[in-house]
Formats: sequence, C-alpha cells, structure tokens
Amino acid sequence: MGEIYKRKEEKPKKKESLSVEGLRRSIEKIGRESFFTSLATFPKRVCFGEQNDDEVIVLFLRQHPIVNLPWIVTTIFLLSLPALFVIFPPYTMLPGAYQMVISLIFYLFVMGLALGKFMVWFFNIYILTDERIVDVDFVNLFYRVISTAKIEDIQDVNVVSSGVMETFFNMGTVFVQTAAEVPEFEFSRVPRPDKVGKLINQMIDAEEQEKIEGRVK
Repeated sequence: MGEIYKRKEEKPKKKESLSVEGLRRSIEKIGRESFFTSLATFPKRVCFGEQNDDEVIVLFLRQHPIVNLPWIVTTIFLLSLPALFVIFPPYTMLPGAYQMVISLIFYLFVMGLALGKFMVWFFNIYILTDERIVDVDFVNLFYRVISTAKIEDIQDVNVVSSGVMETFFNMGTVFVQTAAEVPEFEFSRVPRPDKVGKLINQMIDAEEQEKIEGRVK
C-alpha cells in the first residue's frame, strides 16, 4: 500500500486543464493534509498506483479518527492485564523466566491485534479524482480490493448520519449509486458527510458541463 502515500517525483508541472482549474475555484479547501488526515481536498502529497499522469485527486477520505476509540481503549485494558496475572496460582507457580515469556507473548498478541486494527483504518481509503471515484478496501497485508467508477457513471448520492455519536462528531456514511460494474460505493463513517455528498454532486455537474462543452477526456 505504500504507493498510495509516496511523494510524486519532481517533474515539470503541466498546465492544468480548464475543468480542473474550474474545480479548484468552485471547491473550497477543506481538511488538513497530514499523514493521518481523514479529509482533505486537492492533497499535494497523495497519489495512488493506478493514477493517470494528468489525473488530479480532488478529495481524499478515510473513516473519522473517532472510530478507533473502541479498539484503543480495549488495547489499553488488555495491556494492563498482566499486572493481574500474579493473583492466579498457576502463573505464580511458574519459574520467573516462564512468567516473562508468557507476559511477552501476551503483549505481542495484543499489540498485533492493535496494529491490525490500525492498518485497516489507515489503508481503507476513498478517493475522488476529476475522472473517477476509487474505493480501496484493505483486508490484510496480502490482499486488498480496489473498486473504481467513472464520474459520469454516478447516478445518485445519498448521505446517512444517525445516532448520537455520528451527530456529535459530524460523521456519517455516503452511498454512491453507479451504473458501473460496482453498483454501489459506501464511504463509511467519514467526516463531514454532507460536505462530501455536496462535493460529489459538484463533480457530477462539472462532468455534465464538460459534455455540453465538448471537453470530455
């Protein structure tokens, strides 16, 4: 997955197309471009392996950071458990070296679970470019699923935000219906879902305007 976050090599800058220039004027700059960002428009340091040379990333998304809270709390709780092992007779009867090995294995197991949870959050990303939408589903280190659909294939956009937690933290799910091979894209529990839905609709309008003006790529 490293190719998604690598810096692009320095090359002579090409003049942006009129459609991209128009998008930069119409779409406001939102989010922060950082290593752990969950929302950013026109990020400069993000690219992905299947990206075309003249393709511009308009929106970068991953789930709201607050979704990590449950597994972080669970990890902290589990890491504190070895301190209670001493009250269990079978553990206290073991030699000190064995106790150390058991505790070490337990810590490694917990940290492995935590790392897995973090990687699922970090590498599950949603990208909207001036040409298409890209959904990267990270399953494990050896398997991922990348789904794409052209902007012109988007048929409907629905935003769902329910519950106290989603309302308080301003997050929700954006459903994108398409006429492509993948009929529905689900941007799950992303920040500022209303803004994301509005931005996708702006992209659809821009694509339709390009067709009218004969500027389709």
